[in-house]
Amino acid sequence: MSLNHKLFAVTAAALLAAPLAAHAQPKDQYTYRCVGKDGKKYYGQTLPQQCLGLPVELINKQGLVVKRIDHEGEEKARIAKEADAERQRELETAAKDAQRRHRALLATYSSEKEIEDARARDLREHQRQVREVEGRIDALKKRQQQFVKELELFKGADGDGPTRLKQEIVNTNIDLKAQQTLLDAKKKDELGINARYDEDRKRYAEAIAAKNKR
Repeated sequence: MSLNHKLFAVTAAALLAAPLAAHAQPKDQYTYRCVGKDGKKYYGQTLPQQCLGLPVELINKQGLVVKRIDHEGEEKARIAKEADAERQRELETAAKDAQRRHRALLATYSSEKEIEDARARDLREHQRQVREVEGRIDALKKRQQQFVKELELFKGADGDGPTRLKQEIVNTNIDLKAQQTLLDAKKKDELGINARYDEDRKRYAEAIAAKNKR
């Protein structure tokens, strides 16, 4: 090969290698840098132990930051984004539930007067049930008094009569306690009835307002 041919080959090879060299970025050209939990800066060709879990910068030989790595921050951002999405889904679900309740309420009542009429019917039925329980309590008390009087007739005597009456008195006391517990619960139910219709009336007004906005 002539000298001119050799010079041409060397020049061509150098020209081809130049772009590759410009883009080549050996690992040792970069350094990891972070601020540790103790406030000190740490550097290393590999990630320093003190930088684990902390934001890290990748810097070149010129001291320029070419990349920032913050896995913890990215994870927090991801969690926050998912939480925001979950809250949005909950709001959308709540809005759909409210719309469904509004439709059901408007299908049930045509006016606030109907709500009050329904309240009155439920309260009347509730009072009827209360009177029934009170009647049973009065009957049990009278029955108990009768057993006590009969037992007085057997005072000082033994036998089946006194034993039976004593057991009847015990059974009546048990029934009385059960009916009294039921009566107490029934009386509390009245508060629940009124609270339910108060809520229906409130939601009915909201449903009418929402309907008028459309």
